[in-house]
Parts: sequence; C-alpha cells; structure tokens
Amino acid sequence: MGSFNTSFGEGFILVGFSDWPQLELILLVFISIFYSLTLFGNTTIIAVSQMDSRLHTPMYFFLCHLSFLDLCYTTSTVPQLLINLSGFDRTISYGGCVAQLIISLSLGGTECVLLVAMAIDRYAAVCHPLHYTTIMHPLLCRSLAIVSWVGGLINSLIQTGLMVSMPLCGLHYLNHFFCEMPALLKLVCKDTRIEGNFFLSVAIMLVFPVALILGSYVHIARAVLRIKSMAGRRKVFGTCGSHLLVVCFFYGSAMYTYLQPTGSYSESEGKFVSLFYTIITPMLNPLIYTLRNKDVKGALWKVLGRDKDSR
Repeated sequence: MGSFNTSFGEGFILVGFSDWPQLELILLVFISIFYSLTLFGNTTIIAVSQMDSRLHTPMYFFLCHLSFLDLCYTTSTVPQLLINLSGFDRTISYGGCVAQLIISLSLGGTECVLLVAMAIDRYAAVCHPLHYTTIMHPLLCRSLAIVSWVGGLINSLIQTGLMVSMPLCGLHYLNHFFCEMPALLKLVCKDTRIEGNFFLSVAIMLVFPVALILGSYVHIARAVLRIKSMAGRRKVFGTCGSHLLVVCFFYGSAMYTYLQPTGSYSESEGKFVSLFYTIITPMLNPLIYTLRNKDVKGALWKVLGRDKDSR
C-alpha cells in the first residue's frame, strides 16, 4: 500500500455506515429525532435553570455546563453524520478532520473533569450538609468549571499534536462517521512507542477521574446509611443516582472505545459505541436529571405556568 503524510490536501472519505446500506435510512430518521430531542432537552435545562432562582445552586450550575457541553458535542459530529447518511457528501478535508478531532477530544476531556466536579458537589452536599454553602462557594464552582474546560482543551491539544505528527499509511478511507482517535490510529504507520503515549494520556483522563468519583461515592454511601429517614435517603438517591447513571453511561462507553489496544479495536463495533456517547447519552442526560429530580420538574411547570398566565 502507498503511504501519505499529514501534509496531504485531499482529506478523508468517511465510510460511516455505508457498509450497512440497509441501515442508513433507519439511522438517518432515528438520529435526526434523537438530535432534535438533544437540542430541545439540553436547551430547556439551561433555560429553566437560569429562569428559576431556586435552581441557582452549585448542582445546577454544573448541570448547565454539562448540558451546554452535550449541545456542543453532538453538534460537532451529528450534522456531518446526517449528510453522510443521506449520501450527499462522505468527504472531510484534512483541516476539518483535525478541527473535529480537537473539538471532540476537548469536549470529551472537559466532561471527564466536569463529572468529577459534580461528584465533589454531591459529596459536599451529602457528607458535609452544614458546611455545604461554605465549601461549594461560587468562586470554587467557577474555578472547577474553568479547570474542566481548560483541562479538556490542553488534553485535546496534546493528543491532537501527537496525532498530526505521525505518518499515515494506507488509503484515505476512514472507517468511521467522524474523525475519532481510535479510527485514525488504525491508519498510522506502526509505532508502539507513540501508541503507548496515547494510551497513557487517555488512561489519565479516564481512569483517574473514575477513581475520584468512585471514592467520593464510597463516602456518600456511608453517609446515606447513617440517614434514618426513608424520605431523606430517597432524596439523596434521587440526585446522586442521576449523576451516577450519567457517569456509568459516559465512562463505560468511553473506556470501551479508548482503553483497548489499536490492534484489537473493532471499527464496526466502535462506530455503534460512538453513536451511544455522541448521540444517545447527550439525549438521555436531560431525561435522567428531570425525571428523577423534583426541583427541575417543579421549575419546569412553574415556567410553563407563567407562559400560560401571560397568554
């Protein structure tokens, strides 16, 4: 096979789901619906949290950041996927591919750190309720949010820098629906040392945050067991259970994709797993937080009630 390097101008042909032509129309319809629900659900959470003063708390501050992040993440990949599924254009320029890689890695890294910030908030609320407002000071909340966004961007720039410095061997066909790291690594001329550097950086961004989150939930579980009233326990399970469910969805699929050797990575399976955390999870997040949370539901009905009154 011929080889090419990172200076070529033709870009890539995104294979997408063209190897399953019978699925393309079904996926086009369902992904369009899911994307619309994602836009509506996450925009609603941001709007309701800003409009209702009862939701001006650290928990909803971080939830707004998560919703905004989900909006950006899906928008960075889904419109192009819809064009790909419709068969109009399956190409992406090299510059577009690098930009998409930077954005997706940055947003994914930001979510890794942001979910840790949300775990810290839940730990402070459950384990130190009397000092909660002192611990989760607005300055700390803003600092954690900034660290999340900046940390995600730095991680992305490092990984993308490593990626673009590597020579690519083979054809210009990328067996994915967007420029994701594991699929791009399949095109790299073999260099186990560089692959090891990727694995190390990804492990730091995934394994370390998960360890922190699980550690905080061990303390939360102990505190919950000391709560004698069932109503109190139910309230804690409502808010913490929502966060833990989001953590399981996000980290479970991300670890499956990124924490396996390039040689054993299945591009076919990878595409469907990527669909889960680029489309399904951002759509489910608003549902998980609203269906299990009386505060959000109450605020939503209050906003809808105002609308009714104004008419």
